[in-house]
Order: sequence, then structure tokens, then C-alpha cells
Amino acid sequence: MTVHAYPSFSRWYAEDHRAPYVRTRKSQGAVLDLLEIERPAGDCSGPALPDLILCQDALGGMRVKGNLGGTNFDETSERGGFFLIAPNFANRIVVETRHRIRALAFPLAHWQRLLDEATDARFSFDFRELHSGTFSAPSIQSAFQQLWCLCDEEGTASRLMAQAAGCHIIAELCRISGAPLAPAKGGLAPWVKRRSLELMRARLAEDISLDELAAEAQLSPCHFARMFKHSVGVPPRVYLTQLRIEKACELLEATDLPVTEIAFDVGYSSNQVLARVFQKHRRMSPSLYRRSVRDASRTTA
Repeated sequence: MTVHAYPSFSRWYAEDHRAPYVRTRKSQGAVLDLLEIERPAGDCSGPALPDLILCQDALGGMRVKGNLGGTNFDETSERGGFFLIAPNFANRIVVETRHRIRALAFPLAHWQRLLDEATDARFSFDFRELHSGTFSAPSIQSAFQQLWCLCDEEGTASRLMAQAAGCHIIAELCRISGAPLAPAKGGLAPWVKRRSLELMRARLAEDISLDELAAEAQLSPCHFARMFKHSVGVPPRVYLTQLRIEKACELLEATDLPVTEIAFDVGYSSNQVLARVFQKHRRMSPSLYRRSVRDASRTTA
């Protein structure tokens, strides 16, 4: 499960040393958080947060370099220009000028549920094209300004209107980035599938959780598991077991490592656990598999 140092962008700016830089703070419950921040030039990098964060340059001429979740960039923004910070990404940002921004944070937990309902559980926050520098969007500027005013009001009506304005902004982000509001039904987007398989292979020795994989894919755990099975053919846990057994076979064939060490290397707590899983999938023990493979090799030689 992904562990965040702070539960939200707003809390980070309230509790971190950056708190004195906040000029204005507005919120619509768990729906949206808005902050106006003025700060000097310097390192503005932030931790991985469970929010999608849209920042607007309020003054213009902001020289920014870093990585917001896409590719590295080095740009100067215009007044009203936007930057989009990916959720669950520890961003690197250096601003070379004094600046003032307005930041709009979409708490992922709320918006993922809302948009999954609207798209038959097929929405993905895949805005990689917009995480690579500044962009302009007059329609988003208008909705952003509307939200700023709405968040001065309280009550159900203003909360619903703020949610509608938020939906409009996300729809515009989808349009500008070319990300479909609903990926192909039932399956993972290609980049999500590729990233998920890469993570599972890279962290084979760890007990990587469904929550971690789903967070990386920007999907709810249930939705991710369903789409993963559709794309790969088996559930995530079964696929991870297959990877572990394949790696164990490779190590048994090519090395003289003790079975206990191989068990640790492929993510099992003991050689007994590996033997139990190996017996189920290969119908023999790891030691017997090693002997049979090497006997066959000597025979063919």
C-alpha cells in the first residue's frame, strides 16, 4: 500500500515549513482544495501526494525546471499558464524567480470514485502529456476563476457547483492531453499494463500490494484488478506468483544458490513456502527440479 507523508496537498502546505507562504486557503470538503501561494525563488519540490494538482501562474514570467510526472522540462510560463503535477509522484521543481501561484488540488480518492461511476469504472488519470511543462487553456482559466469564487460559499448547492466545475476542468484536461475519458472497455491502457508488469518484475523480492499497483495506475484497487485480469489473463496475485516461479526456475538452473536464498530473492519468507508453491506449479520440489534439469543437461551433452 502506498504510504504518503501527508494525506493531501493542503495538509502538506499547512504542516510543512512552507506554511508561511500561503496567502489564501479555500476548501470544499473532500471535493477540492484551493491555495494561493507566494514564495521566493528556490527549490519547490514536493512529496508524492494523493492529489492531482493544477497550478496557475498568477504573475507571469515564472522560470521553472524539473519533472512533474512526465518528462524533464525547463520553461518560462505566461501569466495564467498552468502546470499539472501528477498524483502519487514526488516531483522535482526549481523556480528561478519569485512567484505567486494558485493551486487547485483534486483529492484522488473522491474524484476516482466519482469518475469511475460516470464512466463505468473505466476512468484513468492519464495526463502524461500535460506533466511536461506549461500549457494554456482559456476554458480552464474560466472554470478555475469560477471555483475560486464558489469556494467562498458554503452549503450543498455551492459544493455541487464546485464539483461540476471540477468535472469540467478534468474533461478539458482529457481533451487537451488526448487522454480518452473511457479507455477500451475491460482492459488496461497500454502504458498502465507496461508499467504494472515492469513494477512486478522489478520488485519481485518484495510483497508488492494490489493497492500499490493500483495507485501507480491511478485506478481503484478493485477496478485495477478487474482490468488487469482482462488484459493479462490472470489476476495480479496469480501473475506475480508465475513471475516468482519463473525466476526461481532460472536461479535453480543457472546458479548454485541455496534454495533458502532463492526463496528470499523471489519474495518468499522461507524455503518451505517456496517449496509449497513450487510443488503446486511444477509438481516437484525446487531441489528435485534443480537435479532433473542438470541431469538432463549432462545427458544431452
